[in-house]
Amino acid sequence: MKTKGKKNASITDKIDAITAIPKDWRKTVLPAPRSVKIELTGRCNYQCGFCALRMRPRQPLEDIRWDFFTRITREMRGAGVEELGMFFLGESFMAGELLAEAIRYAKKDAGFPYIFLTTNGSLAGPDIVRRCMEAGLDSLKWSLNNSDEEQFKRITGVKSGLWRESIANLKAARKVRDEVEKRTGHRCGLYASSIRYDGEQQNRMESLVKELSVHVDEHYWLPLYSMGSLATQREKELGYRPIAGNQGRLARLREPLPCWSAFTEGHVTSTGMLSACCFDADERWTMADLNKVSFMEGWNSRSFQRLRKAHLAKDVTGTVCERCVAYQRQEP
Repeated sequence: MKTKGKKNASITDKIDAITAIPKDWRKTVLPAPRSVKIELTGRCNYQCGFCALRMRPRQPLEDIRWDFFTRITREMRGAGVEELGMFFLGESFMAGELLAEAIRYAKKDAGFPYIFLTTNGSLAGPDIVRRCMEAGLDSLKWSLNNSDEEQFKRITGVKSGLWRESIANLKAARKVRDEVEKRTGHRCGLYASSIRYDGEQQNRMESLVKELSVHVDEHYWLPLYSMGSLATQREKELGYRPIAGNQGRLARLREPLPCWSAFTEGHVTSTGMLSACCFDADERWTMADLNKVSFMEGWNSRSFQRLRKAHLAKDVTGTVCERCVAYQRQEP
């Protein structure tokens, strides 16, 4: 579902470039990843049942420290990181004006070529979206996972009015994007992704996606995945087993091992921890404390090297990844 107009880089091409692990990247010691996601805040205004954030034993109420953010982003860019995601598990629009300020710094001062952001959309009103785009945001994606207010309230555990606000904000964002592009020449791609359900629920989702197609440049489907070592608990709650781990988007699923998350993309929490897992809700995948070491020291820490070695052998027995449903013992 792509709109006509000025051609923008496909978001799915960018995703596939990260989730695929090139042969020359299948090593324990690596150059800087092409992409890093950094969490501006650990807070979220949703309580989605499928999200790892729900499992966090405690949500840090503080946002990321500005001195840490500026230092670590300069280090990442200097090491060769090209794409910076202004989110991890928390909802970045809860950071308020910090979000636009962080985008502006990363783009203008640190010099990142591409800055992207995923949001639930309920707080992404026209004014803050405009400031983010003017600051240099290159990609804004809505997580569109509920077809109506009833399902939204049941899944997210919050008031149904936020669903209406998210949809209204998505429609408004297209007008804002076009206005900013006309005025400044800078184009921010607008995207949406949705979890693929079964049966009647999927039919309702497809109807909503069709309705909103004119407001985004591209949409893609994601599997209903489990969240790392939290999978067993989640499977009991759901009554069935979702697809394993994070194998990417449905149209281009990857093998679970080695997992791309430990090789091609960095993940930095709002507390400054470097994680090996894109679903790390409780810092059990922490590979380094970036408050104490540089980004590249953390990226190639001994902990990271040991974990990558296990992934390359396709046997993560004894590692933190063993309990992830993405792990399947390779029989001789």
